[in-house]
Amino acid sequence: MDREKAREYVNIYDRFRDIQFAVFESYAHHHGLTAKELFVLDIIWFSPDGCLQADICSRLSATKQTVSAIVRKFADRGYLSLSESADDRRSRVIKMTAEGYEHIGRIIAPAASAEIDAMNDLSQKEAELLVRITRKFSGSMERRFAAAMEAQ
Repeated sequence: MDREKAREYVNIYDRFRDIQFAVFESYAHHHGLTAKELFVLDIIWFSPDGCLQADICSRLSATKQTVSAIVRKFADRGYLSLSESADDRRSRVIKMTAEGYEHIGRIIAPAASAEIDAMNDLSQKEAELLVRITRKFSGSMERRFAAAMEAQ
């Protein structure tokens, strides 16, 4: 495809991506959170055995400082617990507390349900295609942006 047509598709795709992010932002703000806080809490919520800060950073492409500040905020409120990792004493395992499951669950569970329902509005073939193409596009974006940064 020529670059002009590709630019058209990029603009269309970007608008849809922005709509998706705005949905998360709006939902988070409705609950007094930032979207990044919502995403961090979502990851921890769906990690009943706990997760490492490094895993959250990697998944969200977020800095250690950002994730640490979010985790500290919710640990101070009693929603998260931090314990030493058995594998690496420098790493902390982050888990939702019982109070966290109760409080945060009222936020995360409906959001997760809405996202599942939205995917369920697609046929299985459409969902598979969406995932396959998004994976391919995301991988290409990572490679091409890395090359662009190296070239500068």
